[in-house]
Amino acid sequence: MKKREWFFIVILIFAVWFFDYITKMWALHQLQGLPVRFWGPFGLVLHRNPGAMLGTFSSLPPILRVVTLSTGGAFLIFIYSSIQYLLPKRSLLLRAGMSILLGGILGNVTDRINSGSVIDFLVVRTPFWMSPAFNIADALQWVGYLMIVYTLIVHGEQIWPSQDTRKNVWVIPKFQIKYIFVLISVGFGFAIISGVFAFTFLKITIDELALTQTFVMEKKFLEPFLITYSSISFAFIIVLFLIGRIVSHRTAGPIYAFELYVDDLLAGKDRKFKVRAGDELTHLEEIADRLREKILPVGKYNFPEKGSENEDNIQDSEENKASNDY
Repeated sequence: MKKREWFFIVILIFAVWFFDYITKMWALHQLQGLPVRFWGPFGLVLHRNPGAMLGTFSSLPPILRVVTLSTGGAFLIFIYSSIQYLLPKRSLLLRAGMSILLGGILGNVTDRINSGSVIDFLVVRTPFWMSPAFNIADALQWVGYLMIVYTLIVHGEQIWPSQDTRKNVWVIPKFQIKYIFVLISVGFGFAIISGVFAFTFLKITIDELALTQTFVMEKKFLEPFLITYSSISFAFIIVLFLIGRIVSHRTAGPIYAFELYVDDLLAGKDRKFKVRAGDELTHLEEIADRLREKILPVGKYNFPEKGSENEDNIQDSEENKASNDY
């Protein structure tokens, strides 16, 4: 994508977050103490939702809830950035939907971090039903969900064409496993270092501030910390494994295909070398063209016309099938 498109995708997150924030501040100051008021099917009422992400984190002490939700927000940003990088196609609608969704989630996470509850102020009713109170972040999250689902259903083939389907995940297993192992090891090491620092800092702080019943205080704070930190670290390692598998395949695939291509050239078989969308090492296409000109005799490397019988034979050859397996 172009730089201005990346700028639009990133700024959309902050725009959603800021719009949600100013509307909540308006509701907090203008609707305080007022009963619900309706204008047709739409109503306004100030309501604080103490629930936290489907009930999770609600039993944590306030300090740990702030730490956990802050870390969770950072983890979401990491996931979002990884998916944006790994998407092989431009697909602005899908990328914008992801940005809107993340901005809405971060808007509610900010509320929970700051005050332990979410500010809701919008209500919708019909003659037979009335919605629970919600906010702009909630509404925009659904917009993001719909954009993502619509793109995957209607334009899924364009995002990841069937001809780019990975038929063989482990193309160069030794290289890929080593790549994934190094990536996970670095992530695991960072998680251990951060965990030891945070645990030690929290324990010393509790012991210094709690003049009595230090064991009780440590149990109250340290056990929830270990559980939540271990859960986040485990999820982080899983994501690193998935990222490593995809990225290593995007590197190993072109190398594997290039090896097959060179073998075909040495055997006198002429075909086009093409790197898949989203793969690394795209410069191999230029190198392949130069190799073809050097190895094959002049005039022999003319490609058959599209739709001809020779082209069908080349596409159906065992060598081409093997090269497409990466």
